[in-house]
Amino acid sequence: MRPGASSLAVVTIVAGRHEHLRVQREHLRAAHPGLRHVVVSMGDPGVGEVVGADPCARVIQIPVAPEGLPLARARNVGATAALAEGADLLVFLDVDCVPDPGLPAAYLSAAARGGLLAGPVTYLEEGAVLPPPGASLLGLSSPHPARPAPPPGRVTVATDLDLFWSLSFAIGAEDWRRVGGFCEDYVGYGGEDTDFARCAGRAGLTLRWVGGAEAFHQHHPPSAASPDRVEDIVRNATLFRSRWGSWPMRGWLERLSRDGQVRWDPDSDELVRNA
Repeated sequence: MRPGASSLAVVTIVAGRHEHLRVQREHLRAAHPGLRHVVVSMGDPGVGEVVGADPCARVIQIPVAPEGLPLARARNVGATAALAEGADLLVFLDVDCVPDPGLPAAYLSAAARGGLLAGPVTYLEEGAVLPPPGASLLGLSSPHPARPAPPPGRVTVATDLDLFWSLSFAIGAEDWRRVGGFCEDYVGYGGEDTDFARCAGRAGLTLRWVGGAEAFHQHHPPSAASPDRVEDIVRNATLFRSRWGSWPMRGWLERLSRDGQVRWDPDSDELVRNA
């Protein structure tokens, strides 16, 4: 059964980035009043104040894990809450992402065929000015060149599951249950989304890139090379290697290796953070 608009729920996980969340909420609320939004706060009590008293938005608080932000668990918690409230289609948006008003309808249309659905994402430059909430953002469209970006109305079947990212994606309730959610052994930055895509493929799902389901990533300084992120990457990449026999995040591992932050042999199991 194809999900209807009333059965769609957006899930966002957050720790910090209050201004980005505020902008996302403004655009969602203006374009789609009444759209359900589950916001999972990872150890950030200020998130409730940002979301405010909106009967269509729900904030769930979960603690931060000793190793770092529990991104995988937070997405699972958000999905469980949305499904319990009757959602048939889950739309996951990174807190930095502002959806174009056409994003929900594009995902809903593509959901008729099931599968793991991903939309194009544009990385906005620092200082980029967004249109008013409720207005189209497509004038700013410049999708990331490393991933498919079909035109509105077209859905492309993916040939590489490892291109999936969790910035903006959608999945029906039945397919979510088939996959089993995100592996919560991943804690902190990296790897959990590629693992999820591999699990989806193993469950028989097809990855589809959905034209018109466009999101716009608000600027923030890159942080993957910070010391805590390096530790996350090493831990999660090693976990991924043990589960799937290959390395994820190869671009980051190559960069960290060149910078001397890690010692990595791509043809073996060796990945060590340098002191």
